Amino acid sequence: MSWRDMMCGEPRGKDVGRSLTLAGWVARRRDHGGLVFVDLRDHTGVTQLVVNPERSPVAAEVAGELRNEFVVQARGELVARSPETVNPRMETGEVELAVDELVLLSRSTPLPFQLEEENVDETLRLRYRWLDLRREKLQRNLRLRARMVGIIRRHMEAAGFLDIQTPILYKSTPEGARDFVVPSRLHRGRFFALPQSPQTLKQLTMIAGFDRYYQIAICFRDEDLRADRVQEITQLDVELSFPDQEELFGLMEEMFAAVWRECLGVEVERPWPRMTFAEADHRFGTDKPDTRFGLELEDATALTRGSEFGVFANAAAVRFLRVPRLFSRAEIASLEEIAREWGAKGLAYVARDDGGEARSPIAKFLSDSELDGLAVEPGETLLFAADDWSVTSRVLGHLRLHLGRELGLIDRDAFTFAWVTDFPMFEWDADEERWTAVHHPFTRPTEEWCDRFDEDPGAAIAHAYDIIVNGNELGGGSFRIHEPDVQARVFALLALSEDEQRSQFGFLLDALAMGAPPHGGIALGIDRMTMVLAGEPNLRDVIAFPKNQAGLDPMSGAPSEISQAQLEELGLRVVVPETPS
Repeated sequence: MSWRDMMCGEPRGKDVGRSLTLAGWVARRRDHGGLVFVDLRDHTGVTQLVVNPERSPVAAEVAGELRNEFVVQARGELVARSPETVNPRMETGEVELAVDELVLLSRSTPLPFQLEEENVDETLRLRYRWLDLRREKLQRNLRLRARMVGIIRRHMEAAGFLDIQTPILYKSTPEGARDFVVPSRLHRGRFFALPQSPQTLKQLTMIAGFDRYYQIAICFRDEDLRADRVQEITQLDVELSFPDQEELFGLMEEMFAAVWRECLGVEVERPWPRMTFAEADHRFGTDKPDTRFGLELEDATALTRGSEFGVFANAAAVRFLRVPRLFSRAEIASLEEIAREWGAKGLAYVARDDGGEARSPIAKFLSDSELDGLAVEPGETLLFAADDWSVTSRVLGHLRLHLGRELGLIDRDAFTFAWVTDFPMFEWDADEERWTAVHHPFTRPTEEWCDRFDEDPGAAIAHAYDIIVNGNELGGGSFRIHEPDVQARVFALLALSEDEQRSQFGFLLDALAMGAPPHGGIALGIDRMTMVLAGEPNLRDVIAFPKNQAGLDPMSGAPSEISQAQLEELGLRVVVPETPS
């Protein structure tokens, strides 16, 4: 039995006169005094059906029952629409199917929302995700994602990389985020962990001699969620032996160029610009700079060391944004509120009006040499942050992005790619009073730091790099430590005792001691790549069945309770937290 011999988005003028069978969902039904018009939809598009009771009274009876999202099969003759009824907004707008037979294949209950309805509550959309996924936008996003993954696979395999699957049930190891743990029924009291990434496993494939590995890997991180973060992610995982940074960077640039070309018809300029972490922080206040617009941060620390304005004189860093416009008092107050949300104690400003007069509550505290050094032009406003360096980066970095959006400085059609390199290797965790790895504990120090990273951990630089597109981190990687003694020194710096090193990473240290080649790689977020490619602000709109921002699945009800029998079989007991009285 043939359900259809053409998709709903395929009929064209050249097909007029053909007898066709179409099948799909009712997108819309209109009754025009006897004639019934039905927009029949599948993932390729829509064809209009015309049901005339004089031509087919039986089909007309069926058409009278139809409602949105009923599934039907229609047979008939493809005819040309009259000139005045051609719909130029539809790919199939020159033709319609004159129906001879209409078969109702499936009914639909009343819909919780209409597919064309805007601003539907996300929880409701996720509760009825199968319906939500019929919407044109989500159909487009997921098909774009599939096309992108296909291009990636072809590119990686053409470059000699082998697709190797690594286990989902693995060992819990500290890699930055919390693990999802899975109890073992056969080994009571012991637990697997779902991998945060296949990091140690892909390193082991290099030690095993496979030379070039890749995988489209599912990874799990039990962390708080936001619009661009979910707990279950998909990443392109890449590792190669005897790595050459230029070769790896070139491979990634070629792959992204192929994806953007084949998916969007956009040519990506290569090679991509590169900047160190320190340069990105100085210029943009972030390690993932959006370079589609200027408005870079400037440093006035040295200029204001002897300032009569104590806030500037006593701050570790004084930095500012030079904004090419003047603001009202209300607008300055709004910007100050945004700055406070990101940790600022306030937001000082200096403006020069069109007549050349300096306008600012702090202008009277600034000397002529300071004002001259700031070089405020008429029509400009300087917005200052004075605090520790990291605070000024965070505050002005976010304020820069806000102003870029609000002032229309961002070219929404542009894609700017960049490499950020030479990240700090370690950062101090004040709460735990110990050093932690910025990327992960297997990241190799640069050659100049390889023998002395533990002498000055705060200054040590890692051989690590990120891919940034339009202010989004789409991937990150590093060269790895392949000497067991260097790896043990890193573990020791991270406050892992020898017993803890053996317990958590003994297998890796043993492997590194048995002829490990130099190796390195990168991991790219498939979800976030699709998000940028599709121009979507919400990561959940490029994932088929995501959890909500609370980490729950409104559709299935997961996570859900399990029976007492299952708990007993696993040797588990649920402890309910006491409710505060």
